[in-house]
Amino acid sequence: MESFKAGQTVVRRDVHRTGRVWSEHALRVVADTGEALVVACPPGAETRWPALYVKARDDGDRSVRTEAFDAMATGVWELTCAVWQETELLLWKPPAAWFSVNAFYTASGLRNWYVNFEHPTRRTTNGFDTFDLTVDLVVDPDLTGWRWKDEDEYAHVRRLGIITDTEHQAVDAARDQVLAMLAERSGPFADAASWSAWRWNPAWSPPRLPERSPAS
Repeated sequence: MESFKAGQTVVRRDVHRTGRVWSEHALRVVADTGEALVVACPPGAETRWPALYVKARDDGDRSVRTEAFDAMATGVWELTCAVWQETELLLWKPPAAWFSVNAFYTASGLRNWYVNFEHPTRRTTNGFDTFDLTVDLVVDPDLTGWRWKDEDEYAHVRRLGIITDTEHQAVDAARDQVLAMLAERSGPFADAASWSAWRWNPAWSPPRLPERSPAS
């Protein structure tokens, strides 16, 4: 499959093992190389998320996210249209990695790094598929500190059987890999200054999802 072009709109989909789409997110390509696909979006980028996820965000009620995972375990959920809010996002995703490295920006600059543990990518005609594995690592903008996030939700989806033992082992290995990258200042962390200086290209409008999304 050919590389995506800079500025092209692509769709990241999180796809459950049943083949059902869990979420969709419109992004623009910053670079597509053999090392990694780099994509970005500003506030206003179109998304489709599970309705319970959107409710949890809008209500500020984290317990509703647990209900969303319970629905995932049953294989039955509804998607609703939403938009990316508050931050500009820059995402670095090596194709075979069980994680992506994300950077979140506000008007004052880089707010934090965010490592999302997820499936390796599978390219599609208009983007790529993966699957979020719940646990995350939040890293200070200057790389001096970090903390694990959503360990409770990770334990819950493990109990539900959403994440298999094989996936759990892959996540454990990916955790070690990311911590080594931080210690060695490799990957995106090798060029933290350039990442800190990045901002969304104002010539690009917020990306939109295709009018007719693949069936979920």
